[in-house]
Amino acid sequence: MGKSWGLLISMLVVLTLVINSFEVKMASAKLSERACKEERRIGVNACKPILYGNIPSPKCCERIRLTHIECVCSVITPKLAALIDIKRAVRIVEGCGRRVPRNYKCGSITTPP
Repeated sequence: MGKSWGLLISMLVVLTLVINSFEVKMASAKLSERACKEERRIGVNACKPILYGNIPSPKCCERIRLTHIECVCSVITPKLAALIDIKRAVRIVEGCGRRVPRNYKCGSITTPP
């Protein structure tokens, strides 16, 4: 995985975990790995401009709200977490109109207190 792709997926992961941790979706069945992989792919494509310093588009914010938290937590390794500017991620999420839960752990990331 290239560094820029890794950074983008990690940013999407942080944005998704922060939003979805506050609005946990209860599903009767666990999503398949294939479905999760597709959610991540769509989200990465929708949110690419964030990687270049742009604000999230309405499409990106929508994608962040729709992606299931269980699809992203499993891919947050310490190596991926090291690429994330968590303060920037929090600003982006709040820019999408969502409250950011504090001290939330997902994979190798914990949101600030």
